[in-house]
Amino acid sequence: MNTDTFTYREVGATRLGPPPDGYHALHHRTRIGRGRPAFEAAGAAVTTFALHRRSGAGVAATTPRAEPGTGVRVSLGAGPLRVTVPCRVVWTAYERDRTGFAYGTLTGHPECGEESFVVELGEDGSVWFTVTAFSRPARWYTRLAGPLVPVLQRAYARRLGRTLARIAG
Repeated sequence: MNTDTFTYREVGATRLGPPPDGYHALHHRTRIGRGRPAFEAAGAAVTTFALHRRSGAGVAATTPRAEPGTGVRVSLGAGPLRVTVPCRVVWTAYERDRTGFAYGTLTGHPECGEESFVVELGEDGSVWFTVTAFSRPARWYTRLAGPLVPVLQRAYARRLGRTLARIAG
């Protein structure tokens, strides 16, 4: 299976603005803590993939920290229901008050689209975690699952937020 090719044209769209037409959009924001130490701990957990691992996902990445071009294989589920999906990091943000990255789906992924994971330190000291995504089914079984897929994506985004709040705390 060739996993070198992005499965969508709008590469980088999670950084640039509103989701493109024709996709299901997800935007989930969670307050996860307060202060620079919480921001730095959360940013490190996001960009080293520790957040995903602590949330129960298996992650194999070609670099220890998210960088544009990093290959990422994320696996969820158990036993015969375990699904491993190929992605590649599209963009990163390593800024004073904003840290995160986005990855896009590659050939072989059951969905088609992009997802970003960003931690921000507000002027008032609040630390926020935002998951932004756009996707649509790329396989028969995700088309068959229909409206269940966005429900699962939102539940996973909430789980990531809860996990990151524990890490930042």
